[in-house]
Amino acid sequence: MDCRNFHIITLGCKVNQYESEARREAWLRAGHRETAAPEEADIVLIHSCAVTSRAVSDLRALVRRVRRQAPACRLLISGCAVRALPEEARELAADVLLDRPESPAWPDFSISSYGRSRPVLKIHDGCSRHCTYCIVPRARGPSVSRPWPGILAEAERLIQAGFREIILSGVNLLQYGEDLSPPADLWSLLDRLEHSLAPEWEGKDLRFRLSSLEPSQLDARALDFLARSRLLAPHLHLSLQSGNPRVLRRMGRGHYDPEAVLDFLRRLEDIWPVFGLGADFIAGFPGESEEQFAETLRLAQELPLSYAHVFPYSRRPGTPACDFPDQISPAVKKERAARLRRLLGEKKAAFLRRQLALPLLRAVPEESGRDRGINEFYSVCRFTSPLPEEGKSLIPVRPLRVEGETLLVEKAASPA
Repeated sequence: MDCRNFHIITLGCKVNQYESEARREAWLRAGHRETAAPEEADIVLIHSCAVTSRAVSDLRALVRRVRRQAPACRLLISGCAVRALPEEARELAADVLLDRPESPAWPDFSISSYGRSRPVLKIHDGCSRHCTYCIVPRARGPSVSRPWPGILAEAERLIQAGFREIILSGVNLLQYGEDLSPPADLWSLLDRLEHSLAPEWEGKDLRFRLSSLEPSQLDARALDFLARSRLLAPHLHLSLQSGNPRVLRRMGRGHYDPEAVLDFLRRLEDIWPVFGLGADFIAGFPGESEEQFAETLRLAQELPLSYAHVFPYSRRPGTPACDFPDQISPAVKKERAARLRRLLGEKKAAFLRRQLALPLLRAVPEESGRDRGINEFYSVCRFTSPLPEEGKSLIPVRPLRVEGETLLVEKAASPA
């Protein structure tokens, strides 16, 4: 790269955020300078997403905006859209398309800091499962796991830099370790992290958080680890997608039973009396009947959810479901998503009210003014006044009241 001023814009998931940070650090080490705005840069990198048609539309709009703001810049586009939708990517008028610069060339792709107060530590890339609706295998390639030494070293670097919540993230954590020698899995990795770090940090201000899990990972080993863990935040996020087994099979996700998930979470309540629970749902998958969608509503009602992400089904070119018969009309998909969101909004509000009975929470301040943060249950907190402390810390707070979708909290004294 012959320029010296760069600006990076990231679209999409936590893995994309990690990769942008890794690219940023590499360019800074090479002597280049980061700018606060595109118009100040010689080069602008957009790290793209292609999971939904909305993500691609956002990319097109962003390219147009960058071209208006910085017409003289050299525009690079990287990420999922480049590999998954090459023809559309070529139409975006970028100067350079980078085909998977995020390819996990361990240990080259690594970070030692982060632009946000809660860093992402990427442990896995790619996916070999091929769900019928999903474009990710085309965008990311097959499953690739990060070896243990690089994960531990990066965790230690981030801790040394003062970060006190670290998010362990990957494209499909179910497949973590299958390609390693000897083979491993997520729970064995977490055991190694606990063994390495808990002796020094147990009872202190450090926590790890898991990104999205496959429901089939919620087995006896998972329950055993969650019962023993001393560092993991009491929060899970599940890629559920539907509550109907037939719909799940059409999605290529017949490897788990929604009722088994419900049973696991009831048992988890004996270990974690209070915990945050998120989920992803797809509304209006091809062929989904009203009765089948009602099963998703019922499951969402019975699960102890504290929030969820609801997506109307989005047809992705090159995926089997794109050509399935019985496509659901946009109006029905939108209406079903709205119904599910209403239900989940009620459950989110109830979970926020439940936290008012807790004497103490620990929140990591976010960057904007440090007047908001995220607590251990993944609930958004608003502080009664901006905090002057370093934003990477876990701050003890006392809940006061619910304000909309946030929890108003005040700083409390650290427990003895």
